[in-house]
Amino acid sequence: QVQLVESGGGLVQAGNSLILSCTASGSIFSINVMGWYRQAPGKQREMVATITSGGGTNYADSVQGRFTISRDNAKNTVHLQMDSLKPEDTAVYYCNANLRTTYWSTQRYWGQGTQVTVSS
Repeated sequence: QVQLVESGGGLVQAGNSLILSCTASGSIFSINVMGWYRQAPGKQREMVATITSGGGTNYADSVQGRFTISRDNAKNTVHLQMDSLKPEDTAVYYCNANLRTTYWSTQRYWGQGTQVTVSS
């Protein structure tokens, strides 16, 4: 069984910063891609940022230059540094991991989500 546990959400004023963290635990053979997605009320879930085991990153255009994703492979942890937050960043943020529980088995797992609210 694999669990992804997120932390770091909350209420912040526009222009300020937050850091989200997510740790994967359980029966993990290896983790390929980790990332953050978000879903605002009435909208579809969208990719925010992803990072490969080798450190390659990908960002949504809306957060490029403001958000930074990083990863600690030894701790199965991914972080999202969010700077210059805007009210439109308000959403539930979900951690995601594409990982192997065995050499042959690759699955996608999701965290429970953490609320980020940015006030104007």
